[in-house]
Amino acid sequence: MAFRATRWVLRYRPGQRVVHWIHAAAFFVLFITGLALIWPPLSFLAAGGLSRILHRVAAVVFLLTPVLYALIDFRGLRDLVRDSFTYTREDLEWLKGFPGYFLGRTSHLPPQGRINAGQKIHHALTIISYFTISGSGLVLWLGKGSLGPAGLLIATITHDLSMALMAVLTVGHIYFTFVYDALPAMTTGYVTEEYARMEHSLWLASVPPEPPYVIEVKEAIPEALREHPAPASEEAAG
Repeated sequence: MAFRATRWVLRYRPGQRVVHWIHAAAFFVLFITGLALIWPPLSFLAAGGLSRILHRVAAVVFLLTPVLYALIDFRGLRDLVRDSFTYTREDLEWLKGFPGYFLGRTSHLPPQGRINAGQKIHHALTIISYFTISGSGLVLWLGKGSLGPAGLLIATITHDLSMALMAVLTVGHIYFTFVYDALPAMTTGYVTEEYARMEHSLWLASVPPEPPYVIEVKEAIPEALREHPAPASEEAAG
């Protein structure tokens, strides 16, 4: 039986992955239960007040996610915030080539570090949205009775638009995760060396070459692939 070796690079530590999935779960519960309060087709979910209770429980989890991140991986949180708001000339050049990246092409883009320019914008907007969602949500939860019509309107619009923005960011995040086959990063913590070189070559160059940072996994090659090998791609995904 023939084998092939694939090199995997550690991208996210366990604490980072735990925080990611907790944050994602809390957001989706908030989004669905929030829609149940304002969108008639989902109004049946609000019957009996269950969705309101779930919304508030998820809100507490959502609020505390950064605190949890700081407790279990402060270095990861610090690096995420710093990188999300730090841009270079290479990032600007990368953004010029975003249309190609959207379609799955990367060969025309300049080398990137731990997170690329698109991810930086995504993370920065997610961080900003976290604060606007949390702030307006707390105001609506704890101070709704004293806001007055104008204050209530401002808080509601801020909350709804912030949730809508985060929903769009989430859709984009999921889209690129599957376009570039990056799901293993948040399930196992590892990405293939090929992916790391394609998306984050500057970061890859800084990764120690030994385990657990880089591991090699041997996989059996299916008979069909040995008889009919796939043609080599001229460039990443196009």
